[in-house]
Amino acid sequence: MPTIDERYDEAIKLQESGDLDEAVSKLVAILADQPDYPLAHAALSVFYGKQEKHDKAVEHAEKVCELEPDDPFNHMAKSIVCQKAGNLPEAEQAMATAMQKQWEAHKS
Repeated sequence: MPTIDERYDEAIKLQESGDLDEAVSKLVAILADQPDYPLAHAALSVFYGKQEKHDKAVEHAEKVCELEPDDPFNHMAKSIVCQKAGNLPEAEQAMATAMQKQWEAHKS
């Protein structure tokens, strides 16, 4: 049986080959088995955005930030997803958080 990381890699390869729907299905299946796998949430956030399913994209971006709250990249990605969803206040807050986390990492 493939590992969770191997399954994730399969989903990414599907997306890269143009099969976005199947990639999403694989990532959803990964989360059914391991709900707190941050890479799957991050990828789903991007892929749902490409499918213009913005509510789902934001939901997964928020989950990544919840799972890895100190990573500035996650908050930056959430900001972009929120912008695309038309939620500018939340996008601005996520950007501010990203900048704060980056500053904190820089000071350490």
